[in-house]
Amino acid sequence: MVGEADDDAVFKKAAWRLVPFLGLLYFASFVDRVNVGFAALQMNADLGLSPEAYGFGAGIFFVTYAAFEVPSNLILERVGARRWIFRILVSWGVLSAATAFVWNDTSFYTLRFLLGAAEAGFLPGAIFYLSRWFPASMRGRIVGTFMAAVPFAGILGAPLSGAILGMNGFAGLAGWKWLFLIEGIPAALLGFAVLRYLPDGPADARWLSPAERDAISTRLKAEPEPDHHTVWPALKDPQVWALTLPYFGIVVTLYGVNFWLPQIVKPMGFSDFQTGLMVA
Repeated sequence: MVGEADDDAVFKKAAWRLVPFLGLLYFASFVDRVNVGFAALQMNADLGLSPEAYGFGAGIFFVTYAAFEVPSNLILERVGARRWIFRILVSWGVLSAATAFVWNDTSFYTLRFLLGAAEAGFLPGAIFYLSRWFPASMRGRIVGTFMAAVPFAGILGAPLSGAILGMNGFAGLAGWKWLFLIEGIPAALLGFAVLRYLPDGPADARWLSPAERDAISTRLKAEPEPDHHTVWPALKDPQVWALTLPYFGIVVTLYGVNFWLPQIVKPMGFSDFQTGLMVA
């Protein structure tokens, strides 16, 4: 029988194993989602994109991202987190890198549209996955630690993006093309790391002893059953819709800043790299 103190040690062990890795995946996700804001410093002129065309292309990502969010997570529950997160990472990494080869506004819109569908479901899928490992009393702390990847993506990703733009002309490619390639390909490679590193759940974790797996299973089975067992009752819940309102405001502000701030900062007289530092 595993005691309560041992339980804490088991969950701490699981957290150290899973949260940094999932945070790395979210870091890659966020960098690939907003690097278009830095690419715009060169890409808009090369492709002849007006501010309206750029804004439409940057925003069309969220049409498919929203449309496929729930279906993606339903599939994740059916096929297992490891295989579905692998699919998400590889498809979004490939499409993000492929954005380096867009040649006009239509191709830009198309790649951003497909990228939203490819990436849909990763964040809620990761949160759902963590719920299969940690009880409700720990979940807020665990998810908060995982989501700290977002500010780190800005702190590290912005200067990195600015530095990559400085490769403009290297090997005959524009800096913005290098930006999509260098920041997109690692996401696809991380997908293969998921297959090796991420178990579908505690029962499949070889790095846990049988007693440790039992401790997690016993603790989670003691949790109250969720009110919603299917999608539709959740969608009819007014509390769900009420929570979307503040989140809508957060997201509009967040992405408005990420997509446009580099274009606001650079005309102040900064280089691409300095712009990255200022944005960070």
